[in-house]
Amino acid sequence: MPFAQVPSALICVVIRTAGEPMNIAAAAQHEVWAVDKEQAISFVMSLGQLASESLAPQRASVILIGIFAGLALVLAAIGIYGVISYSARQRTREIGIRIALGADPRSVLRLVMGEGLALTVIGLAIGLVGALALARLLAGMLFGVRAGDPMTFVVVALILATVALLASYVPARRATRVDPMVALRDE
Repeated sequence: MPFAQVPSALICVVIRTAGEPMNIAAAAQHEVWAVDKEQAISFVMSLGQLASESLAPQRASVILIGIFAGLALVLAAIGIYGVISYSARQRTREIGIRIALGADPRSVLRLVMGEGLALTVIGLAIGLVGALALARLLAGMLFGVRAGDPMTFVVVALILATVALLASYVPARRATRVDPMVALRDE
């Protein structure tokens, strides 16, 4: 763009090269100084570096969102573990009676994990509806992914379900080890 039409304090020169752009930087500086030794040359960078710098704020936002998402996943796992553990503890007498009447450990495991699975399915359904509703607001922050991308929703749901099932497994496994005599004497 001609300087007379668009005056600016910053003048940029773009040079196309066949090889590594930074290898030509020194030669380009010498050519400019050959014309005018008073010209200040700064911010010499390749187009790749310029593009990387221009995407830095978006990259920082994505990293921050990723950190918060990881923390939310950990908090969700701790919460699910706590709820299922408390529920299994409250049902110790019932589980002890089931084991005393001949229930095998797998059926007790299924019972407790089934409760965790039910809570997980309800949470995933509510979360899916909320995510679909809010996806349009996040569309401006996404690059290369549509706001309602089904694969993203499936992968995230599978990750959340896996974490929830793992968080439910520990209290369920503990419930299979309930001694019926101790559970019946406890109350």
